[in-house]
Amino acid sequence: MPFFAANVLTYVQFAFAIIIGLYFWNLLRSQQTSKVAVERESVKETEKLKRLRDVSLTQPLAEVTRPRGFGEIVGQSQALIALRAALCGRNPQHVLVYGPPGVGKTAAARLILEEAKRNEESPFGTDAKFVELDANTARFDERGIADPLIGSVHDPIYQGAGPLGVAGVPQPKPGAVTKAHGGILFIDEIGELHSMQINKLLKVLEDRKVFLESAYYSPEDVNVPRHIHDIFQNGLPADFRMVGATTRMPEDIPPAIRSRCLEIFFSRLTPDEITVIAVNAAEKLGFKLDEDAACVLKKYATSGREAVNIIQLAGGMIANSRSERVITAPEIEWVVASGQHSPRPEKTITAEPQVGVVNGLAVLGPNYATLLEIEVATLPAEPGRGRITVTGIIEEEEMGMRGRTLRRKSMAIGSVENVLTVLRSVTSTNPRDYDIHVNFSGGLPVDGPSAGLAMALAIYSSLTNQHIDNCAAVTGELSLRGTVKAVGGIVAKINAAREAGARRVLVPKDNWQTMFSHEMGIEVCPVAHIEEATEIMLLVQK
Repeated sequence: MPFFAANVLTYVQFAFAIIIGLYFWNLLRSQQTSKVAVERESVKETEKLKRLRDVSLTQPLAEVTRPRGFGEIVGQSQALIALRAALCGRNPQHVLVYGPPGVGKTAAARLILEEAKRNEESPFGTDAKFVELDANTARFDERGIADPLIGSVHDPIYQGAGPLGVAGVPQPKPGAVTKAHGGILFIDEIGELHSMQINKLLKVLEDRKVFLESAYYSPEDVNVPRHIHDIFQNGLPADFRMVGATTRMPEDIPPAIRSRCLEIFFSRLTPDEITVIAVNAAEKLGFKLDEDAACVLKKYATSGREAVNIIQLAGGMIANSRSERVITAPEIEWVVASGQHSPRPEKTITAEPQVGVVNGLAVLGPNYATLLEIEVATLPAEPGRGRITVTGIIEEEEMGMRGRTLRRKSMAIGSVENVLTVLRSVTSTNPRDYDIHVNFSGGLPVDGPSAGLAMALAIYSSLTNQHIDNCAAVTGELSLRGTVKAVGGIVAKINAAREAGARRVLVPKDNWQTMFSHEMGIEVCPVAHIEEATEIMLLVQK
């Protein structure tokens, strides 16, 4: 009986061994089959990918016309000098670049890095990278799963964690700040970054490294590889120079970022500069742009990119209709009409001096200003009961405060009231005895008090029936004592006055710089008091 029991136990063990062997054999076979299937699928997808890459269309004209050298960046000579000074020396700095779209900000940053590499004193190595990130698409993930700017940690719980994840090891994933280590990180539209991303970026700029965190990391875990211990304890390297580009105004960028960067302003392209870009684009496309076509184009295109797009459409239409490769005015007009382009908002001075009409100056964007026509009409009213009417601007402005929003009277309207107080001291006529209508024509937004001096001159001209110099433009804040205070955007305003055809521009004395006397191409007159301005601007009474 014991012998029989032993035999049965032997048979059972043998059968169990066979079952276990078959299980592992089937498991190995399935793994091998899976591996073969994966390799077969990989070969098929690789062939498909190769066929896709073999198909290539011609380069878009925007890519063909991208500047390959500083000489091809039109109208930005001063900005390029500043960029070179900031990035091509032995101690490159972080930079914020302001300017409208399509003026060459990205192209300039790329070229600057290549020039810096050729400088023996520059810390940028020959292998320094230019890493580009669009802040509009680098959205912040509150869960911390992905952060393309700073970097993130792929924790074991997430799908696709790989062999290390199966072993319970968190895996740091470098972001753009680490990929740009030793080179330049270009952040387009930096003003669109999430506030949390900006705070993290500030920390990186200070430490020049990135510290990542994970609840799954333990410094005592002996199963964690050495390099991951190193990353969590010492951080990922992130020693780069940041170039942030934006179309916003400086006041829209967080002060903490601005304080760590040099600020450089790109200019809005003039009509003649737009023409140069359009002619170059037509040549690279194999066309010639005639003079009449160029005249039409520069009336509508506001940026180099827009000019290139118009040329590409016009060239495509010609290629489908005739063999002559000359772009004429009718083709440009057709593109303008089909694309519903609005005329370029160009302001020019009036032809003749007028009573109560002054050329003011307004800032519309970063390093972009325009002529602002201010007109005033005055009518006698009951003494001391005159009314003030201001049109062309909003009656109230909203201010975002901490935890609340305030609505206040427009600063421009407040400036009118200040002006009336000042005029009572410089003229024998009481402005309160008149109904005064101030109009900012052209539908341009007016904010801030920088139109104070221009309004004072217009009201004074209307009250005294004296003509104002139509070939001059004015900017400056006016205090209650009649002194002219400094204002912002002064260089852009002087350029706008020159482009509008003015022969002189009045600016606050506190804004005066030596360069204004010989580099601006227009007579710049510094004034400290309203009486100085009236002596310059008011013409002989007619």
